[in-house]
Amino acid sequence: MLDEVIEQAEQEKPKKGKSQYATIKKEDIRPGMLVRVHQKIVDTNSKGEEKERVQVFQGMVLARKHGRENSATITVRKVSGNIGVEKIFPLNMPSIEKIELVRTYRIKQAKPYYLRTTKKRLAEIKE
Repeated sequence: MLDEVIEQAEQEKPKKGKSQYATIKKEDIRPGMLVRVHQKIVDTNSKGEEKERVQVFQGMVLARKHGRENSATITVRKVSGNIGVEKIFPLNMPSIEKIELVRTYRIKQAKPYYLRTTKKRLAEIKE
């Protein structure tokens, strides 16, 4: 079932002006996937005007917790400027616009927290 979802997501061709990555359902996210999470952010400037923008967070899914419940969350990790950044996203958060699948990796554990320790580990998984 998971293989079918991945194949279908990778076969979707982007339309003109669209992203090159396939959008996946929130239920199909698994650890080991490299995803782009699009989140709406509301900024307020000095005049008090609100401006809405979309912030993209791209990283590896380390864990999915609480399964298919309403309180399900995913932990996404990226390395930015030699500093590891982890963000926990509740899947039912209304500010999440979409989640795109960039790539999937074969991992040996259900929750690959060992990727936090060194860059060598991340290189092992990307081969």
